[in-house]
Amino acid sequence: MARRILLPALELIAVLLLVSLGVFLLLTLVPGDPAVAVLGEGRTPEEYEALREQLGLNDPFFSRYLEWLGGVLSGDLGTSIVPPQTSVLGRILSALPVSLELAVLGLAMALVISVPLAMWSAYHEGGRVDRAISAVSFGLLSMPSFLVGLLLIALLVNTFELFPRNEWVRLGTSVTGNLHHAFLPSLTIALMEGAMFTRILRNDLVTTLHEDFILAARARGLSPVRIMLSDALRPSSFSMVTVLGLSIGRLVGSTVIVEYLFALPGMGKLVIDAANQGNYPIVQGAVLVIAVIYILSNTLIDRSYGYLDPRTRRARA
Repeated sequence: MARRILLPALELIAVLLLVSLGVFLLLTLVPGDPAVAVLGEGRTPEEYEALREQLGLNDPFFSRYLEWLGGVLSGDLGTSIVPPQTSVLGRILSALPVSLELAVLGLAMALVISVPLAMWSAYHEGGRVDRAISAVSFGLLSMPSFLVGLLLIALLVNTFELFPRNEWVRLGTSVTGNLHHAFLPSLTIALMEGAMFTRILRNDLVTTLHEDFILAARARGLSPVRIMLSDALRPSSFSMVTVLGLSIGRLVGSTVIVEYLFALPGMGKLVIDAANQGNYPIVQGAVLVIAVIYILSNTLIDRSYGYLDPRTRRARA
C-alpha cells in the first residue's frame, strides 16, 4: 500500500520539477529584453543595465531558477515587471476562477449532451439516428471555435437578446448573474468538446455492445436501458475519461478565443497580454499553474481507471 502511494507521489513531484525547469528555460530563450519591455525604448544603456541587475537577469541561469523555485515553493510567484507591478499570484488568482468555471461548466454541459447521444447512436448503429448524430458531430468538429461562438452570439445575443456578450459577474457577487453570463461561453466550449466526446464514446460503445457479456445480458432479457447504463457504459468510458482529463488542463489555458469573443478576464487573456508585453514573470507563473492543473487532473483520471474497470486494479496490485 505504501509503495502504491509513494511511487506515484514521487513521480508527480519529478514531473512538476521538470515542468518548472522547462517553463523557466523556455522563457529565457524567448527573444527580447525584459528591461526594454519595462522601461520602453529610448533609455540609456546604463538604465537598462541597472534594471537588469535589479531583476537579477545578469545572474547565472541555475541561480535564477533556484531563487524562483524557492519563491514558488513558498507561494511567491514574483511580481509583474510591467505596470501595474502587482503580485503575479494575485493576478493569477483573479483570472483562474474565470477559466476554471468555463472549463468545468463547458465539460459538464458536454457530458450531459454527449453521453445520451453516444448511447443512442451506438444502440442504433448504422441507422438513421446514428448517421444523423455522426453528421452533426463531424460538422461541429470541422468548425473553428470562434465561428461557433460567433454563430451563438448572432443567434442568442443579437437576434433573441437572451444573453449578454461582453460582461462578467463574479460568482461571489451573484450566482444567478454569474451563470447567466457564463452560459453562452460555456456552451461554445461544450458544443466543440461534446462533439468529440460523442464520437469517442459512441465508437467504444459499439465495440462493447458486441462483447460476449453484453450478448449474455440481452439473452437474459435485460432491458436496453439497463444494459447500456449498467453493463456497457462504464467499461466503454476509458477513452472518453482520458480525453476529459486532457481537456480540463487544456481548456484552462486555451480558452483565449472564447475569452476574447466574450471579453472575459481569464487565464488565456492573461497569458496572451503578458506575452505581448514581455511580462515574463506572469507568463512563467501562469504556465506553471496551468501545467500543475493539467498534471493533477490527469493523475486523478489515472486513479479513476480502477473504478471504471476492476481489472486495472488487479493489474497494478
